Amino acid sequence: MSEIIETQIKTEFIKLDQLLKFSGLCDTGGFAKELIQQGEVMVNGEVCTMRGKKIRSGDTVSAGEYTVVVK
Repeated sequence: MSEIIETQIKTEFIKLDQLLKFSGLCDTGGFAKELIQQGEVMVNGEVCTMRGKKIRSGDTVSAGEYTVVVK
């Protein structure tokens, strides 16, 4: 079972790599980029390899045992 992290954004969207850092899943942008490029990150249940993917309110992002719900 994965741990759910709720993250609130105040803008229309946030880029996937920025969200991974903002929510605390990654310490650095480089690590976020690596995870994404290796296909270890899922957006709304589908593998996503685009680090600039726009994540909006209502989207879910999963990496390993963590799931981030964007509000």
